[in-house]
Amino acid sequence: MITIRRANALGQVQRGDVLLRCHFAFGAYQDPQHVHDGRLRAVNVGHLPADAAYVLGPERNVDIATWVADGTLTVRSDLFADESIGTGGLHLISTAAGCLSMGWRAGAAGATFVQFWFLPDDEGGTPVQEARPAFAELEEGGFRILASGFPEDDPEETGTITDGAPVVLRARARLLHAAIPQGEGACYRTTPGRALYLVVVRGAVTLESACLGPGDGARIDDEQQFIAMAGEDAVILLADTAAK
Repeated sequence: MITIRRANALGQVQRGDVLLRCHFAFGAYQDPQHVHDGRLRAVNVGHLPADAAYVLGPERNVDIATWVADGTLTVRSDLFADESIGTGGLHLISTAAGCLSMGWRAGAAGATFVQFWFLPDDEGGTPVQEARPAFAELEEGGFRILASGFPEDDPEETGTITDGAPVVLRARARLLHAAIPQGEGACYRTTPGRALYLVVVRGAVTLESACLGPGDGARIDDEQQFIAMAGEDAVILLADTAAK
């Protein structure tokens, strides 16, 4: 079953300089019909003007993955050194036992980003930060894993950060990206008992008979496989989490 969330029906939250479009209840936007999806707590699309900042804290027991759609972001927190990421890059902070403050500051051209908040399988522990400035394009197309809590998704296990390797989630979950040329499709397969949530960043895709445009989201329940067909060049993000 596929449930569509249209961009014009999303919640809006203004927090200082940032405008957030929220797929689930978040901050001042409260919607009992859209609290979260499985172990996915929040999906927020944010835009920051040039040199503006978005600040949060304190937060604990949540993994916050930030993917940059356009521009650059510098991430600051009370626990870690600053990290800068550009278009197509990803930053992850696992707040674990607690992070007092964290913030994202846009560069001179501003920034648009998408944040996914994942609930970890186990609470507590030591906070961790990871960043990937960019990911290499997949030659065969399809979905690329940006973040994962499955050890088999990084089989080399070298002990060092390899360019393009997924960042590590504390949940048995995945965050994936696909850039689909017009007229082509991307297929994703998962296992029973999973909750899938897809966000169209750019372009247009069709899921079964439903057409989704920029900013639209889709909750996919009780489906172990789907194909996203691009009606025009499209970029999509997909979260795959435990349903409960």
